[in-house]
Amino acid sequence: MSEPDAEWQRKNCLKCYNYFREQERLRSLVKLSNDIDIDQLKYIGGVDLSFPLNDNKHAVACLVVLDYPSMKLVHSSFKQVVLTLPYIPGYLAFREVEPLVALLKDLKAANPDIYPQAILVDGNGVLHPRQFGLACHLGVLSDTPCIGVAKNFLHIPQEGSSMEMADVKSRCNIALQRRGDTVELVGSSGFTYGVALRASDSAKNPVFVSQGHRIDLPTAVHLVLSCSKYKNAEPIRMADGLSRQYIRDHYPTS
Repeated sequence: MSEPDAEWQRKNCLKCYNYFREQERLRSLVKLSNDIDIDQLKYIGGVDLSFPLNDNKHAVACLVVLDYPSMKLVHSSFKQVVLTLPYIPGYLAFREVEPLVALLKDLKAANPDIYPQAILVDGNGVLHPRQFGLACHLGVLSDTPCIGVAKNFLHIPQEGSSMEMADVKSRCNIALQRRGDTVELVGSSGFTYGVALRASDSAKNPVFVSQGHRIDLPTAVHLVLSCSKYKNAEPIRMADGLSRQYIRDHYPTS
């Protein structure tokens, strides 16, 4: 992928350009082949960040580890953080990935026996304008198989057009009729960015599953579906719920 031209650099800050260069460096390390043996999978993780009401600066990062395939919670940990970087579309990971990496490092140091063989991330993987979303970023930095599971995605620029979420959702309304139905998200170049997955019969809206690191797409979809009782896969649903409860307990005004 070519570097931004001079006009792009004039319109954007130097920090954004540095993000771009670092993102490209890390993207070169992504592995999209499979390093997971599902028959040997024992623990699966989920990560999420939650924010107090009307506060986009303070956050609580949460890591959960669930027994697979029972989905019983075996570990949860939290980290309060102050996010100093602004949100910049396409560069979310630079704002949020650090506390997630720290939680994984802490778990590996304190209790390596329950370190997850795969992590579901509340965010996108290669379903990203530059094929390097939060799930890829976390996967590379932690050297752990990661899967992006998201409710939305940024538009994907392509030659002569772009992949827009509104168009994809229109296709999904027709194609996703029951649990397990999928719509492949294939770009004009032929690259498959991920799939839209109906994870539950009771949830009409899809989740968007994409590879993060050290996993292939069929395995990613299989794992997300096998972890899903409702729309959100259980590792992400638990991380979201527990981090919101932590917010309620520690930030009373929320």
